[in-house]
Amino acid sequence: MSQRYAGDVTPKEAWNILGAEKDSHLVDCRTTAEWSFVGVPDLSLVDKNTTFVEWVRFPGGLDNPAFVEEVEKAGIGKDATVLLLCRSGQRSIAAAIAMTEAGFSKSYNILEGFEGDKNQNSQRGKVGGWKLSGLPWQQT
Repeated sequence: MSQRYAGDVTPKEAWNILGAEKDSHLVDCRTTAEWSFVGVPDLSLVDKNTTFVEWVRFPGGLDNPAFVEEVEKAGIGKDATVLLLCRSGQRSIAAAIAMTEAGFSKSYNILEGFEGDKNQNSQRGKVGGWKLSGLPWQQT
């Protein structure tokens, strides 16, 4: 295996997994500021809740050394399918690698993240991502 985690899925593939697999979980690893000001996934239609654990702490931008432990404390077991979401699909790669190294072998990165890539005007939310895919979300 050349990748150090289970793989990458699109936001819609992640949504389908969440609906189809009982022991699947969405871990949003953005910051508290992003959750508050940009919005969060709404999993109520698949009768689940998003797990919120910062990969990088806000404020300060320091790595969260307790990330895996906090995911475990949220009740996610090592046999579960773990779908990791950040803003653009970059921090979630690092989080998927860390989860895999800790024994969570079904840890996936969600491509494009919540807001997607920047467009030609350096704006997010216009190209790809959970929100632009039409998946449920809400402001907190």
